[in-house]
Amino acid sequence: MSVHPSHPEIIKRLKRAEGHLRSIVTMLEEGRDCLEIAQQMQAVESAVSNAKKTLVHDHIDHCLEHAVDGVGARDAISQFKAITKYL
Repeated sequence: MSVHPSHPEIIKRLKRAEGHLRSIVTMLEEGRDCLEIAQQMQAVESAVSNAKKTLVHDHIDHCLEHAVDGVGARDAISQFKAITKYL
């Protein structure tokens, strides 16, 4: 497993989303307004989506860089095809 340069930022975003998700559960338990809850849910969804995009784009950049260097071009193309389904 390799660590990409974007991983620390992705971890930061996901931990922030995790905190928001916990607060949503609390909001539901407290009977808070549905509009507030929906807004928080949208924020979590957006944070996770942006983290996923960053991860996928970084992976594509990383794989294509190795393919250009001639290291496993077929494997890089296969991984590229596999990961694009998450976009």
